[in-house]
Amino acid sequence: MFSFQSIKVVKVSEERYCLSLIWNNCRFRFYNGNPIASVSKPQTLPPAERAIGFEYLAVEYKIAIDKGWTPSDYWTEEKSKEIKPSRSMLEDAVQQKLSLGYSRHYNKQLKWIISILKRELKGTVPTAKRVADILDNSHWSLATKNNFRRHYIALEKTLCLYGYKGSIKSFTSNRRCPAKLHKPFRDVQAVLTSVQEYNRALHLCCLLSYGCLLRPHREIRLLTWRDISEDFSQISLAGNQNKGKRNRIVPVGEYIKPYLKAFKSPLSTNEDNVFTGKKEPYNPDYFKTLWTRYKKKSKLIEKDQTLYSFRHTGAIQVYEKTGSLTKLQQVMGHSSLQVSLTYLRGLEVRQLDVVDMSIFTK
Repeated sequence: MFSFQSIKVVKVSEERYCLSLIWNNCRFRFYNGNPIASVSKPQTLPPAERAIGFEYLAVEYKIAIDKGWTPSDYWTEEKSKEIKPSRSMLEDAVQQKLSLGYSRHYNKQLKWIISILKRELKGTVPTAKRVADILDNSHWSLATKNNFRRHYIALEKTLCLYGYKGSIKSFTSNRRCPAKLHKPFRDVQAVLTSVQEYNRALHLCCLLSYGCLLRPHREIRLLTWRDISEDFSQISLAGNQNKGKRNRIVPVGEYIKPYLKAFKSPLSTNEDNVFTGKKEPYNPDYFKTLWTRYKKKSKLIEKDQTLYSFRHTGAIQVYEKTGSLTKLQQVMGHSSLQVSLTYLRGLEVRQLDVVDMSIFTK
């Protein structure tokens, strides 16, 4: 009995695409709709439109398969190619993924995975069981193991085009990591003063995290002058700029304004990044790297205190001052009151339930 396994758009070269269809562990490639009596020829479209054209063609093939069409109706056994796993399949699959324009961070993760597997496999053909054994026998943290497993499972979808069979999901499981503690500061002002002496950009980042409860690695790092009002009294974040995916307006404390103003020059435009002064922001690890270097020199930082400790310290102070979970939810950008409650419990603020909060939200 014939078995349909997958169909996907594959980038063959800079401007060429095809459909790769896996059927009974055989790979078939199609460049137009002729095999299913369709007039679609996406390769004739302008280069910028070809990828989406092939996506539409893939839908046509799926519909044809649902109606009973099979590759053998058009493609003879001689034309189909039995896929045999090879030692180069990992590199081939990764190179294909790298050519598809994923984010810098994702590409970095792929390169990390292949570097580990090349070292561990020592030239042998990768199998799901062998990779699962490598994962289980590693001395990585639980978070790193889960990260490797997640990215490798995504890579398996491409590996199957090169003869890979099975999945490490059959041999491994995703285990829940304990929540990472970002211990609040006992004397946040002393830490802020120390950070200011070390680096002004890191200091402003810490100030905005503490005083405006912004997240450092995305919300703060990607700030532009368009996000900040002319009088520096508030910061407006669009839904695509924050984790909660909701528009958010955050007030800026008077003590923060002078430091924020100091970063703006007469030549600054609305599109300029607050920290770089250019349209391009710093790399995603910029503030993390600065903080790591600062921690090594500072005697004020305790174990489990991170950049996020400024945000957590500020959150506790906002809640203790206002007693309002609703206000905390709004400024933190949480999706629900329950998220804010869970957040406070994680910071070891007194235990509460949603029903207890009615007095604060009326």
